[in-house]
Amino acid sequence: MQSNLFSLCLSTPFVKPPNPNPKGPKPKLSHLSHSSSSTQLNLNSTHGLSQQSPVYAFSSSCFNLRVCGSFFVSNQRNNSFKVRVASVSENTGDTVKPSGVIKTLQLGFMFGIWYILNICFNIYNKQVLKVYPFPATVTAFQFGFGSLMVALMWASNSYIRPKITPQQLAAIFPLAVAHTLGNLLTNISLGKVAVSFTHTIKAMEPFFTVVLSALILAERPTLWVVSSLVPIIGGVALASFTEVSFNWTGFYSAMASNLTNQSRNVYSKKLMVKKEESLDNINLFSVLTIISFILLAPVAIFLEGAKFTPSYLQSAANQGLNVRELCVRSLLAGFCFHGYQQGG
Repeated sequence: MQSNLFSLCLSTPFVKPPNPNPKGPKPKLSHLSHSSSSTQLNLNSTHGLSQQSPVYAFSSSCFNLRVCGSFFVSNQRNNSFKVRVASVSENTGDTVKPSGVIKTLQLGFMFGIWYILNICFNIYNKQVLKVYPFPATVTAFQFGFGSLMVALMWASNSYIRPKITPQQLAAIFPLAVAHTLGNLLTNISLGKVAVSFTHTIKAMEPFFTVVLSALILAERPTLWVVSSLVPIIGGVALASFTEVSFNWTGFYSAMASNLTNQSRNVYSKKLMVKKEESLDNINLFSVLTIISFILLAPVAIFLEGAKFTPSYLQSAANQGLNVRELCVRSLLAGFCFHGYQQGG
């Protein structure tokens, strides 16, 4: 809500009353009383004040009237004065909210950043997996890099670190398992087939969402929802039959990734966590990233061995990327991986 601020101040030239007789007596100066309380001002005229009337500050629900300065100039022949009006906020604690256009631009900018990070991740990740075919190790490295970014975020107080209760940890753990499997299976598919084909298969995610929602949440899909899945299934089937880089490992890995990712999403809706104890999206994803790294790091070493030794890195150099390029692209893939998933 806005109100009008009427201000009288000697620092501006228009508050000085006119003196038609320069040789006449100078205007009298009378001190203003510095009172902490506000009393009402008797306005006898809309154009002037009575000579004998003291100057006060008038406050109402409609406007505020203030007198600025330590002296007020009074003239016996002309006691008129001018009032300066300014629009101010009635509540100084109010913040200016962005308009709808600004919010739309911010949302569009965030979508653009998310899309760019997603594209960069797929490019760098495919380049790494092509010369370093160890998807579990690559995925564990990406989770580890994301955990480092989370630790820096919390250590620098850029975002407040949450206090995780045992009940929250028990509820989050299944989500972390599904999150780990989903990203691991996606990297397995990306290493076996073309990036475009993997994401074509991942277009089947709405199908798994509808099926799992019916099985877990008992939500019956409408006829329109079911009919909308027909072109999706048909398009994925047609793309699979005509894909040059098709192989069953990449196909099943992408399908399994759809299943685990949508299981995570549907299960998160089923969790009954108190609102005051729930985590926001940034902290929830941060905790999932750390737990996923803790879960996958020993599994990657058990399944693939210690493939990050200099000899294995040098073998990647023989296939097109030297050690420096491999490390740089791995770091960029890890940064884009955490960035686009955090934004998503």
